[in-house]
Amino acid sequence: MRVRIALLAAVLATPLALTSAQASPGHAPATTVRAAQAALTAGQDCDPTKSVRPSSDESGAAVRAIKARGVLIAGVDQNNYRWGFRDPSTGDLQGFDIDLVHAVAKAILGDPNKVQFKTVPTAKRIEAIKTGQVDLIARTMTITCDRLNDVSFSTVYFQAGQQVVVPKAAKAKTIDQALKGKTVCVSESSTAQEQLTKDRHGAAVVKPAPNDLDCLVLMQLNQVDATLTDNAIAVGQAAQDPTVEVVGPSLTNEPYGIAMSKGSPDLVARVNQVLEDYRRGGWQDSYRKWLEPYLGKSEGPPPAAYLP
Repeated sequence: MRVRIALLAAVLATPLALTSAQASPGHAPATTVRAAQAALTAGQDCDPTKSVRPSSDESGAAVRAIKARGVLIAGVDQNNYRWGFRDPSTGDLQGFDIDLVHAVAKAILGDPNKVQFKTVPTAKRIEAIKTGQVDLIARTMTITCDRLNDVSFSTVYFQAGQQVVVPKAAKAKTIDQALKGKTVCVSESSTAQEQLTKDRHGAAVVKPAPNDLDCLVLMQLNQVDATLTDNAIAVGQAAQDPTVEVVGPSLTNEPYGIAMSKGSPDLVARVNQVLEDYRRGGWQDSYRKWLEPYLGKSEGPPPAAYLP
């Protein structure tokens, strides 16, 4: 039964567009924002956790386009339990990242439900932004200096780290025990895949999959032995399947940010203002609802770090 449920979840994970929006009738100075963004990828001094300063100004081109359209188009996940997943009883998307998207829609459009959600596989996140399919991506996406060459990011809204999901029957106590000589699944184009490129921890085979849930299904089918993913995602998998467990400690730091087009500096500044407000209450409320049962009590959201 467990495998059947997971296989059904994998089918549901196939990318599709979901709309929960209805039409209705920004910016720090663009030159200043672009100059600040350029500093993010300058040489070896890149600090991926720093973003442009927040602004409530909505006169910029990207924000005006969203307001004229009357709907925010957001790239999200629909199979990441507690972050972005479909409620089986209602069919609605829910989770920590989904709450964040609703907060952005409310700030810009005055209505949290004026959102068109588009489910995007891990490997297609940057492409979806660069080709204009979405206004932003809120999908447990780690901010890295390499990714800053292709997209812009908000300030950090969550701090995670990579750990291993492994069947309890494996009796692995460390990451090396969980991976050595094993077939290990990772999401394609994820930072977990990058990590195993640097250090395989003895893994015999690294098997990329479109999404993290696909890795869980492959593990249930005994086609892979373990999954390397962010601990924020890993604990959700362990909650879905009590036969697996999370092995640590964390191998990396994974600061999550909302990704946007490098050509939309006004939207980055506006989203950073939304996050400034969200950190004062909405963040903690969402954390308690979705993540506290699995990650424990939080000391609060990561502080924002801004460029000069």
